[in-house]
Amino acid sequence: MIAILSDIHGNYEALKAVLGVLDSLKIKQLYCLGDIVGYYSQVNECCNELRNRNVKCVMGNHDWYMVSGTKCLRSRSVNDCLEFQRKIISKVNLEWITTFPLLIKEYGISMVHGGWINPIDEYLENTKEYFDTIDGKIFVSGHTHIQCIYQNKKKIYCNPGSVGQPRDGDNRAAFVTFDGKKFELYRVKYNIGKVGKLMELAGFDRYYYGCLYDASTHLHK
Repeated sequence: MIAILSDIHGNYEALKAVLGVLDSLKIKQLYCLGDIVGYYSQVNECCNELRNRNVKCVMGNHDWYMVSGTKCLRSRSVNDCLEFQRKIISKVNLEWITTFPLLIKEYGISMVHGGWINPIDEYLENTKEYFDTIDGKIFVSGHTHIQCIYQNKKKIYCNPGSVGQPRDGDNRAAFVTFDGKKFELYRVKYNIGKVGKLMELAGFDRYYYGCLYDASTHLHK
């Protein structure tokens, strides 16, 4: 059995809670669908944890903003948080992020951050028509922060949801496991209040972390 997570976004409290559950399962390999950085204050803790566990990661749009030095054209808060993280991220973690591929194919699964037209920054619609144009049978991607499984007679698509910032109305951290045949969705509670306190210590007010409490759908805060 493998596990897949996505969109951690510097939220180490959420990541720790997820890893606590994963450590109790018989996981052969852990994958991350990108966006380890962005939004929250513990970017090095998240990177260190994944590096130490040899987690295989693809490149997310926030990861790309970080390593390329470019800005997000949709969101001021994204850029504010990345500016903070660029000042604190370690050299080894920054270099590690530059090694992320756009796509991983293992265990019969095609893995990207966004979609198969634009791996980094596509908000795909999981429809039969979309996947009819893509080679393969099993697909996973993140980016939307909305956990789901879609299946038709020929293909399966899963979004594990977001570890660090869910947007589907459930503020618990999200991830999935795959046993070779089917995906299983998980949600895990964690200490959101501590994330807020750490953000305040880093100089950010509730505008930057309040969405963790309501987990409402908003793509470009």
